[in-house]
Amino acid sequence: MNMLSDHSCLPNFVKQRIDFYVTDLINKKDNGRNLVLGMKPESTDIILQSNDYLSLSNHPKIIDAHVRSLTSRKDTAFMSNVFLHGDGLDKNVEQELADYTGFQSCTIAPSGWIANIGLLQTICDSSTNVYIDFFAHMSMWEGARIAGANIHPFMHNNVRHLRRTIKRNGPGIVLIDSIYSTVGTIAPLIEIIEAAKELGCAIVVDESHSLGTHGEQGAGLVHSLGLTHKVDFLTASLAKTFAYRAGAVWCNNETGQVVPYVSFPSIFSSAMMACELDRISATLTVIKESDHARANLAHNAQQVVSGLKSIGFEIRSESQIIALETAEKTNTRKVRDFFEERGVFGSVFCTPATPDNKNILRLSLNSSLTKKDIDKILSVADDAFSHPDLYFI
Repeated sequence: MNMLSDHSCLPNFVKQRIDFYVTDLINKKDNGRNLVLGMKPESTDIILQSNDYLSLSNHPKIIDAHVRSLTSRKDTAFMSNVFLHGDGLDKNVEQELADYTGFQSCTIAPSGWIANIGLLQTICDSSTNVYIDFFAHMSMWEGARIAGANIHPFMHNNVRHLRRTIKRNGPGIVLIDSIYSTVGTIAPLIEIIEAAKELGCAIVVDESHSLGTHGEQGAGLVHSLGLTHKVDFLTASLAKTFAYRAGAVWCNNETGQVVPYVSFPSIFSSAMMACELDRISATLTVIKESDHARANLAHNAQQVVSGLKSIGFEIRSESQIIALETAEKTNTRKVRDFFEERGVFGSVFCTPATPDNKNILRLSLNSSLTKKDIDKILSVADDAFSHPDLYFI
């Protein structure tokens, strides 16, 4: 019997949906692949697709700690977080992370997505107003949606619009990123937090792209601005600077005690493994000692941003995340191929990460880039900017 024939048995309403996605997302011009998949980079190419901003993924101290933990045969609980007691390795590492950022408590999650979904499911319901920056990470949008909250978007980094929207609808929860993952802009944290508190709102700040890279010992932008005591909740993906697949929720209130028992992603996901927790702890130690790498990262970002602006690009970035705005699919594919054929690999952002016809080529810089690398990035960008078949918005 040919098992593949079962596919023809899909109900028509399902088949129509899948056919739409195949037509919309899998393009024949790219050999039947999604727009995000271009060439495969070689080891000599400049790869700007990773969020490993301090180049820690292969750091010997981190790898050694991970291996030692694996070979020590520590007990690992293959069960939900809810069954773990308060004296385990997970609690020790969570306390290290809480102390690092200056928050009262921290709860580790299997991913940044789960951290945001779980937190918002815990603190929101259908009576909650949620005020969310238009460019906030999709996990925040989805968390508020799943919770059934009343979602009110506000214009990106626009404090006046946020204030007007809150005054119109009443107190709620404000959701922002510290650094926005699509265009690399930095939130006006002082002004937004002031507005939220003045108007009776709680605030959630996602520090995925600034934790480890900004502030003293990399403790983040909220900590560096002295705002920790004013922020109710902090979240982050540890798959960025921490270079590992995990996330975390920090609280300055009792919410941290109940997240494991209210959040569905927490209840119905397995707890972190002992070797993963040991790796996160070792990574935190290295990050604290990485002032030189942070300085390199900031220097590299400044060099690339200023170089691109001098070429003529409209660059909004204020960080290590740089977006070249490429508009619709055909032009985006041409820009992607132009850069990749010359050995510079960025990440294409398209639907559902960006609105239709507002695609970008994102360049995620890291601390290991050399002057030669930066010169090449700018040279390729210069050639692309003046190429008659390409355009940027």
